[in-house]
Order: sequence, then structure tokens, then C-alpha cells
Amino acid sequence: MASCIVAITGASGAVYGVRLTEELLAGGYDVELIISPSGFLILREELGLAAEGADAARSMLEYIDGRRALRGKDALRGRGGTGRLTCHRHDDLTGAPASGSALMRSMVVCPCSMGTMARVAAGVSGSLIERAADCVLKERGTLVLVPRETPLSTIHLDNMRTLAGAGAVILPAMPAFYHGPESVDDMVDFIVGKTLDALGVENSLYKRWKGS
Repeated sequence: MASCIVAITGASGAVYGVRLTEELLAGGYDVELIISPSGFLILREELGLAAEGADAARSMLEYIDGRRALRGKDALRGRGGTGRLTCHRHDDLTGAPASGSALMRSMVVCPCSMGTMARVAAGVSGSLIERAADCVLKERGTLVLVPRETPLSTIHLDNMRTLAGAGAVILPAMPAFYHGPESVDDMVDFIVGKTLDALGVENSLYKRWKGS
């Protein structure tokens, strides 16, 4: 997997999408980032990240670099082997992720709103996020959806079942506790680590179970 589409939509948990983007870039993967209008709102409300418009990529990298500095890690920009971040407008249906011929076979919607889930399940392609997800499914690629909603209605569950039947991975943002998390960051890393697992990306973001 040389590149991955990452979509951030209007569900709580924007930190999952940002952390996932960081890990993919640090691992040398190119990230094709698409943020829905509601996703921008959540990024601002939950993380204080103003990333709209043409400066979205720069704002995202600056935010990630700041977080990495707090954790004592090098900045992503300028480091050898770091992947490239490209931001696409959610309404640009001419973008590369809109075509199966672009050979983009991996995509994560993280977090995934129930509205996005419903439209992808119904085959609606009214935005680049929905069209990209449709392409990944039809090309038999890896589509990972990370819903963050509770409780779930039968409509939500039916949509998830439909997508799972079509080949998508439904990976709810349900942190575990067997690895002894000591902070919110630990709980975020668990979900991001499981998401990377689903993509086949090696990682050590959480303590793996080795038996009693």
C-alpha cells in the first residue's frame, strides 16, 4: 500500500483521523485527505484546528508537528521517507480518488458519521468521500469505516451489515482496556493501531495480547 485515502467526516472523534494521518505519513505512505464540511467543524470544535480551504494540508501538518513535539518526536516535514499529504475538496468529483483507474485501493473513513455510512451503503456518490468509498468497494480494495456513535439504531446496524457484506471493514471506535491504557492518547492509539492492522500496516501503537 503506497498510498491511502483518509476521510474525516462529521462524527465526534476527529483525533482518530488526525492520528491515523500522522502514523501513515510517518510510515512513508502518501495520504489523500478528504474532509467533509462537518468534519471541519468537528476538527475546530474538538481540536481547535482551523484547517479549511487551500491551507488545509499546511494546517494539518503544523498541528501534527506540534503534537509530535509534545511527545518528543521529530517533525514530519523535511524528514526523509515521510509520505506526502494531499488534501482534496469534498465536492471535487474530478479528484484522483473519484476513479477506480487511479489505483487507490485503500481507504479509511475515520471518524465515519452515520450519514456518510448510510450514503455509502446506498451507493450514493454525492461527494468525493462517497465516490472514493464506492470506487474502493467496486475495485475490491480495503475500505475501513470507523463509526463513532452510540447507541445504534436498527438503521445504523442495517447499513453496517450491508457494507460488511460488500467487503468493508466496520471498525467501531471502541477502546479496549486489557492493554492498561494510562491516558486518552493510549486509548486513541489503540483504535488507530487496530485501523492500521486492518490496512495491513505494521505498527506498535498498542500492547498486543499474548495470552494469560
